Amino acid sequence: MMAKKEVLMIGNPKLREKSSNMTDFTGELLEVVQDLKDTLSFLQDEKNIGRALAAPQIGHMKKVVYYKSNDEEMVMVNPEIIWKSEEMFDVWDSCFSFDVAFFVNIARHKSIRVKYQNETGKELIKQFNDDLSELFQHEIDHLSGKLATDYLVDNKIIMRNEWERRYK
Repeated sequence: MMAKKEVLMIGNPKLREKSSNMTDFTGELLEVVQDLKDTLSFLQDEKNIGRALAAPQIGHMKKVVYYKSNDEEMVMVNPEIIWKSEEMFDVWDSCFSFDVAFFVNIARHKSIRVKYQNETGKELIKQFNDDLSELFQHEIDHLSGKLATDYLVDNKIIMRNEWERRYK
């Protein structure tokens, strides 16, 4: 049975709350991760877009991010960006909390290094570049109540169908 959760939409005050560290790597983490997996899988099928989801987006105010693209998946528990490149790049970004109805043009660091724990609590450090750098900056922002709209460059917003027409 799938445990698909409802995604909180922009304007919901819970999206602006700071999440707390995950300390229980048994019951609570397993539930959060299963909810993230089921919800992201459903959203990817329904929206035909998206690679990751943060726990606060589905009402779990815990520092957990789930990534799945093609056959690769990753769970990040208590992720923290410990290094950012000085080099920035502009990117069109959307969000399941925007119902992927529109994209915003934002500036992100070209590379980041993230310290996090896996599902068993083991600490890892991984570097991400380009689109994955942008993606994990986006997801980790959710854990501190920040949204992509907070980073708008020149107030550039585009509806999804127009973005797909121009950039896909």
